[in-house]
Amino acid sequence: MVCIRPAVVADLLQMQRCNLMCLPENYQLKYYFYHALSWPQLLYVAEDYDGTIVGYVLAKIEEEASETHGHITSLAVARSHRKLGLATKLMTAAHAGMEDTFAAHYASLHVRASNRGALHLYMDTLGYDLCDREAQYYADGEDAFDMRKPLAGFKNVKRGKGKAETLPIGALGEPMPRTSSDTVLSAEAGKSVTA
Repeated sequence: MVCIRPAVVADLLQMQRCNLMCLPENYQLKYYFYHALSWPQLLYVAEDYDGTIVGYVLAKIEEEASETHGHITSLAVARSHRKLGLATKLMTAAHAGMEDTFAAHYASLHVRASNRGALHLYMDTLGYDLCDREAQYYADGEDAFDMRKPLAGFKNVKRGKGKAETLPIGALGEPMPRTSSDTVLSAEAGKSVTA
């Protein structure tokens, strides 16, 4: 049995080991410490019955942007534990931390353009939208897709390239009424229109 729980400092070496076994992008241990000290509410691990860390999510908050938003730095699940829903559960926990603790408007991430499994998870399972393609983002020269997901308290009113504008969602899940001065970005034309 695997449980999803908040990460603690004692987990960082096993998180790094999981990263080294699963992903081509690797981080020094001090990077994990930095995340653990700065955003402890956004680090989660999947722990197997024997105490082994078989997955993790490493996330942070971007507060210097025009809107506070979360960013998924790294997500990994050991090959032996894939297709069990662990990545979805780890991501859901990170999203909840972003919203509940930091009132983040949306979550963002980068994913390799060739990683079809991750694209399926992010788009089809978790509801992320493709926002941009960043050429030669990774050290080996591969492109990355910039993806975003509005968090439950906000609705994305623009999809596609560029900055996502969000509006709060009302109590019944409907967008809050806009005033005549609100600007909505049209997904079809990519142009601003006044509502």
